[in-house]
Amino acid sequence: QVKLVESGGGLVQAGGSLRLSCAASGNMFGFSFLAMGWYRQASEKQRELVAILSRDGTTGYSDSVKSRFTISGDNAKRTVYLQMNSLSPEHTAVYYCCADLQIGATLARKTLWGQGTQVTVSS
Repeated sequence: QVKLVESGGGLVQAGGSLRLSCAASGNMFGFSFLAMGWYRQASEKQRELVAILSRDGTTGYSDSVKSRFTISGDNAKRTVYLQMNSLSPEHTAVYYCCADLQIGATLARKTLWGQGTQVTVSS
């Protein structure tokens, strides 16, 4: 019932910026978001973690992006963002949003993925 929808991707020149959004929708009654993160998958590469935002507000980044990317969230809008600055062609990839959920008080866990949004950085 719950789904994640990414947006904000597109084509940008090197040095430009993009802000990706990941909005959660559906019936989330009884669900707790333990963490949300952004992953990316470049052509012929494995999917890799880019940034993570935990429920307590702590953040983590891949060493390759932490100086230029910022993850943030808006609980009221049920949305997580990834601000990407000083983009370069190496950042070209499909970016996916991921949520780590806990269901009620059962301690059951569920991982939810969005469909991805394409980011292309031209030289």
